Amino acid sequence: MAHKKSFLSGQRIYPDPILGGVTVDRLIDETFLAYNGGRLQKACRLFCEKMLQEDVTIGLSLSGALTPAGVGRSCIIPLIKAGFVDWIVSTGANLYHDTHYGLGMSLHRGSHEVDDALLRREGVIRIYDILFDYNVLLDTDNYLRAVMAEKAFNKEMSTAELHYLLGKYLAAREKEMGVEDTCVLTVAYRAGVPCYVPSPGDSSIGMNVAELAMRGIGPRVDVSRDVNETAGIVYAARQRDGKSGVLMLGGGSPKNFVLQTEPQIQEILGLTDRGHDYFIQVTDARPDTGGLSGATPAEAVSWGKVDPDKLTDSVVVYADSTIAAPLLVAYALSRAKPRRLKRLYERRDELVEKLRKDFLAEHERRSRQMVKAQQGR
Repeated sequence: MAHKKSFLSGQRIYPDPILGGVTVDRLIDETFLAYNGGRLQKACRLFCEKMLQEDVTIGLSLSGALTPAGVGRSCIIPLIKAGFVDWIVSTGANLYHDTHYGLGMSLHRGSHEVDDALLRREGVIRIYDILFDYNVLLDTDNYLRAVMAEKAFNKEMSTAELHYLLGKYLAAREKEMGVEDTCVLTVAYRAGVPCYVPSPGDSSIGMNVAELAMRGIGPRVDVSRDVNETAGIVYAARQRDGKSGVLMLGGGSPKNFVLQTEPQIQEILGLTDRGHDYFIQVTDARPDTGGLSGATPAEAVSWGKVDPDKLTDSVVVYADSTIAAPLLVAYALSRAKPRRLKRLYERRDELVEKLRKDFLAEHERRSRQMVKAQQGR
């Protein structure tokens, strides 16, 4: 009976009836009290009360077809502009479909209960219940190839630089059209938020890069730069009592890439660190099938991805990102003040150099220890 009081110390579940006009933040705090509603409330409060402190660097991962569903414009753009996201890891598809909006193209609500053979004959593309003209793909591809054939792209680069340059060209187009903030890439470009893609060949952007490579022109993506830049961001984030937080919408390769920064620092480079401080994931994947998308923060501790002392500052919301993300963003914008932009894109070389310097010093120290050990045998 010694622990009974502590077990019963949580918020009493006795909500007032919902009334018209209630704000999203009040709705979440007052009525999202159990099951995945309770997990979403915990995620919202963790994000606002701890992750949005000035000393926290926040990485966002995006998987699933979120930008075609409008999540890029409705949720990701406001997060970037408020300074609530400092770096992004995404599937290439999300950034490719984001480009449609930057080019003023139209995607439409439809139905998933349609004849796909008929859609093919009519030249209509379907992403579940999203429908758009096949020419949207062709015109976007033509634009990407024309832009990436420019001299600025004709070199080796990380995916962050590739998407920064695409954002720059799309931002210039916005200026010509007298509009702004049409897509994630232009907003990230202006805010200095680097956007990484861990599988750059696995999207239509990568496919168009490959077409240019057949002609001996265009960008040459260096994935090692991506690994070192993202590790450098996280390594710097945790210096001088700073903290690192990750917000993951979905799982897959982007989730792993945003989390593997810590094993890269600790396991591969041999530097001392303890893992990310804050972990929020929205997923519909189960943990027991062995897929990474369902892997829990507790499992991530065993890899060094999450600080074991900070496991209470982690939460998994088992929900559809198109439901959870708008609620979390609305809550954050209601409860938290905008943060100063960290502009990490502009600091990438500096951060990698700091990581390289410390790695080489540690490598030299270990080499000397090994020589001494061999001489003492």
